[in-house]
Amino acid sequence: MSAPDFTTDLQQYVQDARDAFLWKLEGLSEYDIRGPRTPTGTNLLGLVKHVTGAEVLYLGETFGRPFAGAAPRLWIAGDAEPNADLWATADESREEIVEGYRRVWAHSDETIRSLPLDTVGRIPGGPRTGLTLHRALVHVIAETHRHAGHADVVRELVDGAVGQRQKGGNMAPGDQAWWEGHRDRVERAAREAERGV
Repeated sequence: MSAPDFTTDLQQYVQDARDAFLWKLEGLSEYDIRGPRTPTGTNLLGLVKHVTGAEVLYLGETFGRPFAGAAPRLWIAGDAEPNADLWATADESREEIVEGYRRVWAHSDETIRSLPLDTVGRIPGGPRTGLTLHRALVHVIAETHRHAGHADVVRELVDGAVGQRQKGGNMAPGDQAWWEGHRDRVERAAREAERGV
């Protein structure tokens, strides 16, 4: 397989995760996309902000291509207060965050298209050792898919919508009754294991 084929494959994997994020927001109220759904405050719009900031850092700044627009700064990189990139303030609109994410995609995709995978960059403020575009892209894919999994769970908690894609969600077939039976079966197995049965 040639380098351009690897690049195309890697770019497709990151785009699949990006698309999953945005469909998880569709049809939900402002509260539903912003409200904390876990004890640590995990929420859908905050996850989108976080992966936006990660792309800006790993597929932009690392390769000397700073993003020209406003983008969330990652708190973990010491660029913002703790968790600032993991939630949306009341004055940050859904449209602003989603459009910012789409602009960052375009910026990241230009980095991916314009540089060979063996190009070495350096994370600003990071270790002195370099990071290849290949490794940075794999990191962004892993990071984005990890958080898309969080978004899967959060969306299911909000309204029961499940699956990787809006159509063809890679879930076992079954209606509500089937899923309730499945959940009950899992619950019974867990209770039996707890009792040592």
